[in-house]
Amino acid sequence: MDPINPGSEEYGHDTEGEEARQGRGVPAPAPAATPARARVVRLVSGELLLTVNPVDGSEIEPCPPGQEPEAPRPRTPEERAEAARAAAPPVPPGPAAPALPLLERQEERERLTAILGRGRSARLLGVPGSGRTTLLDAVAADCADLAPDGVVRLSGHHRTAGELLHELFAAVRHAPGQRPDRTALLDRLRDVGAVVVVDDLEFGGAALDELLAAAPECAFLLAVTPDTPAPSAGAHLEEVLLAGLGRGAALKLLESAVGRTLTDEEANWAGDLWFESEGLPLRFVQAGALLRQRDRLRVTPAEFDAFGALEEAFGPTDPEAAAKAAAASFDGVADPDVELREIPLPSLGEGAAPAALLASRLSRSAQTALRFAVALGGEVPHQAHLPALVGDTHADAALGELVACGLLSPAGPRYRLAAGVLTQLLAQGYEPGAADRAHTAAQHYAWWAAHPSVTPERAAAEADALLAALTALLPGSATAAEAAAEHRATAVLLARAAAPAFAAGLHWGAWERALRAGQEAARLTGDVAEEAYFHHELGVLAICSGNLERARAELEASIGMRGVLADKRGTVAGRRALALVADLSGEHATPAALRAEEPVSPPRGTPAARPALPGPEPVTAPLPGGSARTPPPAFPGFADTFSGFADRTPAPAAPPEPAKDGRSGLAGGILAGARRNLVAVGAGALLVAVLGTVVTLGATSGNGEDPTPQRVTSDSTATQGVPDDGTDTEETPEDAEPGETNTPTGSATPSPSGSGSASPSSSTSPGATDGSPSSSPSDDPSATTSPTETTRPTSPTSRPTTTRPPTSSPKPSSSTPTAPTPPTTPPVTPPTTEPEPTETTSPPDGEGSPSNSASASLSSAPAPDGSTPTETPA
Repeated sequence: MDPINPGSEEYGHDTEGEEARQGRGVPAPAPAATPARARVVRLVSGELLLTVNPVDGSEIEPCPPGQEPEAPRPRTPEERAEAARAAAPPVPPGPAAPALPLLERQEERERLTAILGRGRSARLLGVPGSGRTTLLDAVAADCADLAPDGVVRLSGHHRTAGELLHELFAAVRHAPGQRPDRTALLDRLRDVGAVVVVDDLEFGGAALDELLAAAPECAFLLAVTPDTPAPSAGAHLEEVLLAGLGRGAALKLLESAVGRTLTDEEANWAGDLWFESEGLPLRFVQAGALLRQRDRLRVTPAEFDAFGALEEAFGPTDPEAAAKAAAASFDGVADPDVELREIPLPSLGEGAAPAALLASRLSRSAQTALRFAVALGGEVPHQAHLPALVGDTHADAALGELVACGLLSPAGPRYRLAAGVLTQLLAQGYEPGAADRAHTAAQHYAWWAAHPSVTPERAAAEADALLAALTALLPGSATAAEAAAEHRATAVLLARAAAPAFAAGLHWGAWERALRAGQEAARLTGDVAEEAYFHHELGVLAICSGNLERARAELEASIGMRGVLADKRGTVAGRRALALVADLSGEHATPAALRAEEPVSPPRGTPAARPALPGPEPVTAPLPGGSARTPPPAFPGFADTFSGFADRTPAPAAPPEPAKDGRSGLAGGILAGARRNLVAVGAGALLVAVLGTVVTLGATSGNGEDPTPQRVTSDSTATQGVPDDGTDTEETPEDAEPGETNTPTGSATPSPSGSGSASPSSSTSPGATDGSPSSSPSDDPSATTSPTETTRPTSPTSRPTTTRPPTSSPKPSSSTPTAPTPPTTPPVTPPTTEPEPTETTSPPDGEGSPSNSASASLSSAPAPDGSTPTETPA
């Protein structure tokens, strides 16, 4: 190491340190790899703003002011031409297929053009393989300048009426990032004037009437099969039947497909094929491919490829060269370098079902691609995906081979197996290994759909193949349980990656199918988090579609699952969407309406119940509580109030009545709960008012009305009939036996009285509470702790008032209570002078205090002998 230049001196890097100090020659350190950001797309659906979030779930809210998109505008002719090229299937690489003429279709072509020129709609009926797509191409070219919005080509394969209407709107109007709701869609399609050509339509009846009525200024040309439901009687469609070709036209089509003149043997074979296939053009296109393969097999190189190395490495010889060599040999031209082998013609059965024979003569890449198409239920992956699936960098040329052989037919922007090919290949043993191939395709599509470089439009164009791979994994066709579980887990990954791409690409029909398939796969695998995600997305999609009841069910299921998983962010997103459902369904009353329904406070602060209003059904479950009840008046009768208070039972809960418009709501439940709360508060306030009134009446009764001093006050004690000898009678001797004293003594142990207080009293006043003075007046002077005399004057004229608790209380006696002994001589005359007041004390308002009892009154009338009746302690 050089001490001056500490850089490396080995392998020619002796100047690295100097260049590093000068900032030259050394690249900057590579930044740390960061994970790819999630593809978040914001769309406007009607008046709602949808944020497609593939992580926590999509969020939906009312579109904020100022973020409304621009109004859609009509597309220019250049934009319509670009859209038409995007909707057409791609041109397959490799040698081009021979151009085929349109034979015996001129009458149908002119008739359809005339119908569309009058602004009417037509229905083209033909069996699969009758050449409907080729005839539609010719009619569309004839009507290119017929309508102001041009010609729109649509595919009805796995499409509903609503999806076709949205695709029609996107084809004629420029509205990026917008998907109008149904009302806006019908309003904007009302003034669209175009010739709409729909191939492979799969519905009829009311759905077809909806499609035709949505665009009254458009002329529709619908291609259907005999299995498609018939239109309704009021559809006003002219039906055109497409029959098979005649014998001469069929032979001419076969010669065009082969590229040469037929021999007599081949002509006879073609005649038998015409009779067997009833003149279907597809059978003669495939028969021409069989003859081309036969010509290629007959011609073998004599000098340059004697051992077949080139054919084994690169496939069969060039078909054009083989055809020219075969034609030259048939014309009698001798070529020393060409050797013809004898290859028999296909049998009639092979000509009627040629798929297996054609596939056996294709290249290895084409055969593998065909097996992938069989595994995907007839859907052929795009040519850009074939090299990754097949494992061959030149596998994209296999698509050209399949199209030239007549094994594929166009379906919108893609290709799929032609009519009858799937059934023929399954019968020849192409089904084994289909589950593994579908799993391989699903893994590839899951990686591809989640890649940031893939635009949503590309993903939407490949939707049929993705959904086919997703559907093939659900039944669990794998033999082993581990393989079936792995397939379902891959289905969850594919649905999770493809669903946000379909949503952002405005292909919401594929979005819904992917979500439902993913939810089923997550349920089968037991992945609660992914199942909650799919439920949330289905709820958001239902909000955009206007199906609020379905949205509520899906969102509640998602919130419940995410609550179990403690997924806070997902739960918040679900509750926001659920709140939007409540707002859209009109379940929350407006603030003005709530203010208008506020009751006026009654006088004296007593709350009044609101009038019963019919309310809608609650969001999730009826709120607890019964119907609103009118509270009792402010001052009811005491007997009525207390007699029914203890036995009153709550009324059974009755659910709120639904609103007149039939929609369930939360406003009625909230108002009913508020009324019940007001009734409860009013009842409590009423009880307090009654108790306060009773206490006040008892405290103020008798003041100034009766001057007779026959009452006990806080300053005096009734001592009539007992001489004032100065003896302290406040305390009972500890050694006294029961019955030796005339003073009832309170026990320190609480007595089992009705009010639960420690009182020797046996009577209880309803409404009294523990720890408070008695609320009813008492006629017994024993309300104090220890009266000095047990006798009392006969027939008192006024009720004594309830005594107030003293400031100090002695410790209560621990002796057992004794019954008072009646006096031996009753008083003859009432005392003439007021007895001297004796200071009395009472124990504290705690346990064992006589003042804490509900009522400590004895009998109000004296005994016949003039003595006071005794009481036994409780």
